[in-house]
Amino acid sequence: MAESANLEEPELFTQVTILSLLACAAQFAAGYVFAQIWGKKCSRTDRWVLVWLFYDAIVHITLEGPFVYMSLVGTVATSDNLLAELWKEYGKADARWLHSDPTIVSLELLTVVLDGFLALLLVYAIIKDKHYRHFIQITLCVCELYGGWMTFCPDWLIGSPNLNTSNWLYLWVYLVFFNGIWVLVPGLLLWQSWLSLKRSHQHQKKVK
Repeated sequence: MAESANLEEPELFTQVTILSLLACAAQFAAGYVFAQIWGKKCSRTDRWVLVWLFYDAIVHITLEGPFVYMSLVGTVATSDNLLAELWKEYGKADARWLHSDPTIVSLELLTVVLDGFLALLLVYAIIKDKHYRHFIQITLCVCELYGGWMTFCPDWLIGSPNLNTSNWLYLWVYLVFFNGIWVLVPGLLLWQSWLSLKRSHQHQKKVK
């Protein structure tokens, strides 16, 4: 009986799992390459900020954009394409992404349109050293943090019935890591903006 039960357990690492993780790595690699090309004149710190921003924009546009489209015309679960398979893989950890959950789709719609645009605008502001750089940076980071909060808080309040934390891959990779970086990095960028505004204020006081 024990052997038959083990045979019925779904395979954790499938071909789709591996391809999905490789796709995420490729998106980050693309962000790194773009940052080196466009950020040659930027400081080392700002080049790493550009890596994140390019990666952020790529994810919003090429991954979450198709998710919004699939969710508006149907559901991920009923879609049949390569990106749908990737989202079905993530849906093993959070079922709301499979069935066009209104809260998730609303947040992703805002994320794709607003956050994707802000990330690209911030790239331009950093490369061109624009005065509005930190205003855009703060706005983008607050949007990202709000999106993360509203993604999980509604489900937490009802006992997280849609989350599958039965194994380390779904819990620590899909849910914690792939969502946590959109908390950690925006938090660090907010701190960078805080320090920059503080230095600017101190400089103005000295001039006066």
